[in-house]
Amino acid sequence: MMEVEPMDLLRSNLSRVRIPEPTNRIFKHECCLSFDTPKSEGGLYIDMFTFLAFGKDCVGWNFEKTGNPVYLHVKKTKKLVPEDRPTKKPTRLAIGVEGGFDNNEPEYEETHSIVILPNYISLPFPSVELPEKVRLAADAIVLAEGAERKEQVAAWTADKKTVSTYAMNLQQLDNGVVIPPSGWKCAKCDKTDNLWLNLTDGMILCGRRNWDGSGGNNHAVEHYNETGYPLAVKLGTITADLEAADVYSYPEDNSVLDPHLAQHLAFFGIDFSSLQKTEMTTAERELDHNTNFDWNRIQESGEEKEPIFGPGYTGLVNLGNSCYLAATMQVVFTTRSFCSRYYINQSLKKAFETAPADPTVDLNMQLTKLAHGLLSGKYSMPVYENDDNSSIDATTKTPKQEGIPPRMFKSVIAASHPEFSSMRQQDALEFFLHFLDQVERSNAGKAELDPAKCFKFGIEDRILCSSGKVAYNKRQDYILSLNIPLHEATNKEEMELFRKLKAEKLSEGKDVSAEEIVRPRVPLEACLRNFSAPEEIHDFYSTALKAKTTALKTAGFTSFPDYLVLHMRKFVMEEGWVPKKLDVYIDVPDIIDINHMRSKGHHPGEELLPDAEPIDEDSNQPSANEDIVAQLVSMGFNQLHCQKAAINTLNAGVEEAMNWLLSHMDDPDIDSPISKGNSSDNVDQSKVDILISFGFEDHVARKALKASGEDIEKATEWIFSNPDASVSSMDASASNTTSASNDIGLSDGGGKYRLIGIVSHMGTSTHCGHYVAHILKEGRWVIFNDTKVAVSVNPPKDMGYLYFFERIDG
Repeated sequence: MMEVEPMDLLRSNLSRVRIPEPTNRIFKHECCLSFDTPKSEGGLYIDMFTFLAFGKDCVGWNFEKTGNPVYLHVKKTKKLVPEDRPTKKPTRLAIGVEGGFDNNEPEYEETHSIVILPNYISLPFPSVELPEKVRLAADAIVLAEGAERKEQVAAWTADKKTVSTYAMNLQQLDNGVVIPPSGWKCAKCDKTDNLWLNLTDGMILCGRRNWDGSGGNNHAVEHYNETGYPLAVKLGTITADLEAADVYSYPEDNSVLDPHLAQHLAFFGIDFSSLQKTEMTTAERELDHNTNFDWNRIQESGEEKEPIFGPGYTGLVNLGNSCYLAATMQVVFTTRSFCSRYYINQSLKKAFETAPADPTVDLNMQLTKLAHGLLSGKYSMPVYENDDNSSIDATTKTPKQEGIPPRMFKSVIAASHPEFSSMRQQDALEFFLHFLDQVERSNAGKAELDPAKCFKFGIEDRILCSSGKVAYNKRQDYILSLNIPLHEATNKEEMELFRKLKAEKLSEGKDVSAEEIVRPRVPLEACLRNFSAPEEIHDFYSTALKAKTTALKTAGFTSFPDYLVLHMRKFVMEEGWVPKKLDVYIDVPDIIDINHMRSKGHHPGEELLPDAEPIDEDSNQPSANEDIVAQLVSMGFNQLHCQKAAINTLNAGVEEAMNWLLSHMDDPDIDSPISKGNSSDNVDQSKVDILISFGFEDHVARKALKASGEDIEKATEWIFSNPDASVSSMDASASNTTSASNDIGLSDGGGKYRLIGIVSHMGTSTHCGHYVAHILKEGRWVIFNDTKVAVSVNPPKDMGYLYFFERIDG
């Protein structure tokens, strides 16, 4: 058989070469399946038909899968720097640019060639002998910016806001609305998160629904469509730094700057003038000391830390405020479940074979890539500064590692969440829950493969009515969110001495030093006890009393997960709209036992609340109090609306009816006649109230009850079985809670756990500052601070934001 000339072989494969269009995504900086780059030993191979890039170990798999044989090979080789090279004197106040300071970054020489698989036949490029189509395609690839960098630049650019044209002459309605600093709820549904304040009329409404069913219920944008009121600000993002507030312009369809935001907020009673000070107050200076202390303690600054390299000790490059992702994923891939699913039991090749045509958009592929990058040790090699030639004595240098950039993973996981797509800092808790939700969705129909279930557990709420009867409901969650009871601090004497010292120094015009500051110490046991303590539920509709009453709710575990994640609620909103981070230590032991927190279920002898009987025309359905209706009508409200308001508030009073009326003015059935209760379109309000008290939204509860013949047990099953049903957590800062009538599929075991991971936060808000992870590996604590991985000298066990515990078997 005659051997084909390389050029003839290339010409015979021209149909597998494309000249890229401007809209094509061209990958040229990183392998789609691994973290190999042009600087890697084997360089990078760019498929000249799909423009996907592959490292030396992966390019053969792409040929097997696609049959595409022609590749542009890119190799970057470090240039040797003469030892006697003179240092240039900088002429510009800049680093790493022409005329600026030398940033000591090594220079690389880039070479290209055309490679034909499967035999890796190489042809030089550039070369006039190459077919024109190949030359044009290769030139376009070389000159292209690269999809990886283009997406990153787009994310940075997207964060640059412009001043809204609607802010200058914004109409504001004098309707007496005053916004409280907390306790917000959507005026049209029960959403208590993702809420937006319309700056024209002061309406608080939920945000847009995401494509996957998460997010809000579109009430804020629907309000704009109905009224044309253009600007809204996201509640929870308002701080003294008003430029950081999230203001959205509906007609401009973008996040904007409102230069008059302080004035617009003051109109609704939100006053920031007191926060605008030119000098730091004593409290601010104390906060500054605390913040500096946090940064030094959590990052273990000043400690001589031994760097670690090898499998499981790979750092993650900070892509720009992506430390929340890095810290979380380092702990996630410490768990057996995620290691097994995406590393031990799944090779890169296997994930690629099952991936779609573009593996960069496949979560399974990118999680496998990240797992192999973090756990294989391939990219955790010591690098010595100025290691330009072998004559450097490595023993005298402190080695570092370059780490791996999780760009493709971040792009995939953020695709359905606009906040995580940005380059802004995010809440590690929100990211963790979003990540688990996406993992669960990607493993839908393959429950046995879903590693997210290792964090999932069952909770049973027991509601004790004042009648002495009870109701039970089960729900599932991924995290246990804990309030911090400061009154249970164990160092009250030291706190009192510090308070006196601070008062003395203040009278002398002095500040307390960072070393003198005393923080309250609260045992984790007290936080867990607080979770189990009875909680009052007001306005609970009792089917036994056929009236609203106050009930007591207690909660207990119905299953214990393989890994228990505790979230410490360190961020609170004070009066005057001042967000505050609690300066508190949590004494967390290495071993905890929560067996006593398991729910005991239905107690023998206790009586369940009865199912409500359908209301018929002859029943004693409450009628509207005429005095309340008359007073509301005199204010100009519609009589039918006023009657509904009185009935729905059980004739509690004019103020209660007025509040109900203002919140339900836009209800689709507000003008419908008052039903006597036997209409097939209605559901029993008492059952709706019971489901709402369990954490479901009003519209979801009604839909579920209609679909299940008003059987509460079947209704909860219906919600769990219908992913389109949006379920809200009973705790606004807790997690994406789903509801179920049983714990089928959940792992369970003993309630004894060992602390294995801590995600700590430094800064005044979860949306700024820095996140660091500390992980117990091979019997020692290790700090993961972006690309820095080292033995931890003094892990900040009392300063965590998220604590990860592993169940101890036996």
